[in-house]
Formats: sequence, C-alpha cells, structure tokens
Amino acid sequence: MAGLNYVTFNQDHSLLAVATTRGLRVYSTDPFELTNHSTDDDISLVEQLFSTSLVVMILTPRLLRIVNTKRHSTICELTFHGMVVAVKMNRRRLVVLLEDIVFMYDIGNMKLLHQQMTPLNPAGICALSSNSEHNYLALPHFQKAAPSPQAQPSHVPKLAAKEPTSGDVLLYDLNKMEEVTVIQAHQAPLSCIAINNDGTLIATSSEKGTVIRIFSIPDGKKLYQFRRGSMPARIFCMTFNATSTLLCVSSATETVHVFKLAPPSTSTQDGNGMQAVSPPSSPLQSPKAGRARSISSSTSEDPSESANHDGDPSTAASARQPRQPGFMSFMRRTSQNVSTGLVTRAAGYLPSSMTEMWEPQRDFAWMRVPRGANGLPVRSVVAMANNAPHVMVATNEGDFYVYIVDLEKGGEGTLVRRYDDLHGLKHRRGQDIDE
Repeated sequence: MAGLNYVTFNQDHSLLAVATTRGLRVYSTDPFELTNHSTDDDISLVEQLFSTSLVVMILTPRLLRIVNTKRHSTICELTFHGMVVAVKMNRRRLVVLLEDIVFMYDIGNMKLLHQQMTPLNPAGICALSSNSEHNYLALPHFQKAAPSPQAQPSHVPKLAAKEPTSGDVLLYDLNKMEEVTVIQAHQAPLSCIAINNDGTLIATSSEKGTVIRIFSIPDGKKLYQFRRGSMPARIFCMTFNATSTLLCVSSATETVHVFKLAPPSTSTQDGNGMQAVSPPSSPLQSPKAGRARSISSSTSEDPSESANHDGDPSTAASARQPRQPGFMSFMRRTSQNVSTGLVTRAAGYLPSSMTEMWEPQRDFAWMRVPRGANGLPVRSVVAMANNAPHVMVATNEGDFYVYIVDLEKGGEGTLVRRYDDLHGLKHRRGQDIDE
C-alpha cells in the first residue's frame, strides 16, 4: 500500500508532484491528469524544474538523485552526511538543506559553490526565487555569539547548532554568492517563508501564525502586514500568484486564506519618522473598515470560521435573514463607524511600530477545506492558477481541490472540482461539483 510522503507544486504551478512510498506521481493542474509516474522507489522529497523532465528526488534520508523522467535515466547522485530536510532549485542553482547546514550548487555542472552552517532547522524552512536574475535564497537566521576574548582549548568540543530564538530571515544572493541582508521579520521563530516569481517580494510567518508580513527584496523594507486569525496556528504554505497581487496561505486550520496586495495607501513620513495615514472621507464610505482597521476581539481561531464572516458585505447579507433594523442596531452601527474613524485618525499620530497594532489587514477571500478522516484539519499546500481565478489545494491525505474566487468582491471561494486519489490507490477520476 502506497503512503503519501510529500506533495509540491512546481515553480509556475502547472504541475503537481506527489512523492509516495512506492514512487513518484506527477499531475498537470490544467487539465488535472496524471502525466508521469514511477513505482519502484520510496521517495521522501521531490522538486521539479518548471515543466521540464528534470526532477530531484530524495530517496533514503541522505541520498539525492537527479533524474530525467522522460528518458527514465539518472543524471547524478549525491550522498550527504545527514538527513536532507529540503531541496529547492531554479534554472541556475540547486539548494540542499540539512538540519544545520545548507549546500549551494551550480545546476549546470553540479559544482559545489558554497556551504554554510544554519540554525537548527529540522522543518526545512527556506525559500528560493524561481527567477534566475533575481536569484535569492531565504533562510532562518540567528545572531552569532560574540567571539570570546580567550581562545578555547583544543579539547573543548564545538557547540552544536542551536534553534533560532527570533524570526530573523537571512537573504542570500545566489548569483553573487554573498549575503545581502538580514530581515527582522518576527519576534518568534519562523514557520514559513515564500518568495514571489520575480524575486522581488518575500512573505514570512512565525510559529504563532497570527501575522504575515511581506518585505521587498533586496532591501528588506516592510510593505504589507496581514492578520490570519486571533488564535495561533502553524502556517504550512504561502504562495504568491503570478502577478504578485495575491498571497494564498494554508495553516493548521480548515481555512485557506487569500490576501490582496493592494497598492500602498496614501501615507507620508514626517521628519520625526511618524506615519500619517489618510483616513477615508467618511466612515460610512468604507464598509470593510471595521474588519481591516481593528484588532479582532473574536475568540474564534479564524475570522472566516465564525458564523458572520464580514469579508464581503454581500456575502454577509445573504448569510442572515432579512430584518428591519431597530434603534439599538442603528446605535451600534453608528458607534462602530465612529470608533473606526477615531482609530484611523489616531493611527496617524502614532509611531509606525504602534500603528501596526491598529491597522492589520484581513483576508480578501477564503475557502474551507474538508477535514480529514480523523475529523481534524488536514495539512495542505496551495497554489493559484495562472489562467483562471482558481485556488488549488493538495492535502496530505491525497485529496486535490479547486476553488473559484471572485477577484472583484472576494468572499468565500466555491469548490468546483476535487480529486481524491493523488497516491494512486483507488484509480478514481476527478469529480465536478454542481454549483
């Protein structure tokens, strides 16, 4: 019986690779169909090079094999001294990550260009740009201890790698083979990193998983900050769309979030470094202001998991029974609108570090993924289609879902297709969902 070990999309989301205990299965995503498979190896990790036949597989925990799937031939094999926890590649570089060291290769001749110690990273947290010109690698970073004034005796063993205590990100230029900058992204250790197709943006999340931040590359300037939910949840996957206008996020909840990277709002910095935010002309003109400009006091894990999801007014209106608004309802809405206006104006007089607490942006769209066989949320990877407003979700239980999203209004996405046999056990076809 084949078990599912690893699932990943290729760089342009046109293919989905599934590593199982009995081989590799590769699917095209549009249309969704099996395009290649092997049934002879236990594969723990896999990485594809766009839509080419070049595939990197991790067989035993220490054995890396590069194969040509079209010719069914092995190009080369590498054996490492420890367990391989992640492998990434683009058209110029191959990156192999062990728990405490990273190896960087020239993919043209497999020459080792550089190796570098890292903080303890058993989850293999890293991101590699798919753009060969803006060729950046992002890794968790730790502050090096100050050198001791006294030399250590030769018999004293070297200290082992330590787990990172902060959410700093090291950005490395793989063309120049040099460190670029360290981004102070979070206070808690990182859980996920993603780089967009152009190699100009990086998204980060910490182990808490409540806040997602986006920085520019290579200068590390913070551009966006999003709030996933109020309760902590580990984020498993973050993916930009092809035009870097949307960010899709999956976590240890049943909700997949889509955040919109809107153009920067009109804001200025005064001479004291204070951020002045232009408020809306009237609180009543901003129906989403209460959601986008305030910290949620809800106790639910995700705002999308509550009964009244306030992401889109039309969605919320259709979800409740029509009723005639009373005096108390009018007063409550008026109070909320006035509070929103006051918060927005007050944020203009606060330092930028404090306005972050007042101005988290919520998701633009969301979708609910069915729970697993044990009744718990599944682990999933997500991607957005290039030619349609579709969000694709592949789970660790072998299910593949396609949701359609309204790119104008947002709101809850609609499940339009599913396929429940990624590991090839049932030999069943996909199913269209009647709308």
